[in-house]
Amino acid sequence: MNGKLKIAIVDYGVGNLQSVQKAMENFNVEVFVTEEPEVIKKADALILPGVGSFEAGVKGLQLRGLVDVVREFAGQNKPMLGICLGAQLMLTQGYEFGIFQGLDIIAGKVVRFSPLKNQEKVPHVGWNTIYPPKNLSWSETILNNLEDSQVYFVHSYILEPNNTSDILSLTAYGGQTFCSAVKRGNIYGCQFHPEKSGVIGLSILENFINSI
Repeated sequence: MNGKLKIAIVDYGVGNLQSVQKAMENFNVEVFVTEEPEVIKKADALILPGVGSFEAGVKGLQLRGLVDVVREFAGQNKPMLGICLGAQLMLTQGYEFGIFQGLDIIAGKVVRFSPLKNQEKVPHVGWNTIYPPKNLSWSETILNNLEDSQVYFVHSYILEPNNTSDILSLTAYGGQTFCSAVKRGNIYGCQFHPEKSGVIGLSILENFINSI
């Protein structure tokens, strides 16, 4: 019997699956891309990646019958990591091209950046710093020992959790401070792309694996 951890990357019809899979293959785990509910249920951990619109992401999950499967996985507090659109879909509602219901794993909404100062552009593309909210320690989280690290972003919409206790990291851009990562129990969401963030990103993924 293969004793490796089984990590499912959920395929719901959006981009960025292969780059996440390739990054995870740096570690001694069994990682696979799947849209099969029964395969997802049997995994030790789940990654919900994604690049695209909130609407397309929700419809992709619905079309494949994956909404309840992912919710049930999260409801068991099994390790889960949402990346970019995947993180956004974990919130209650998205406001991109309309109002759409998300997975409601973490209460909150996904909204477009406010008007920015200093002529900063949207989408927010490139390297930026993540840091913890005041009085929050990253010890024993996927960001352990990574305070004030630079990670890679590509997004026009931001996470707005209802509860500040769900905010794991913050980032400043164009005069606005926004939530760049969320955490509730063993469930994480990163607005940035660990798989595109070099050594720091690999450390984040390794910390996620070690939390399983």
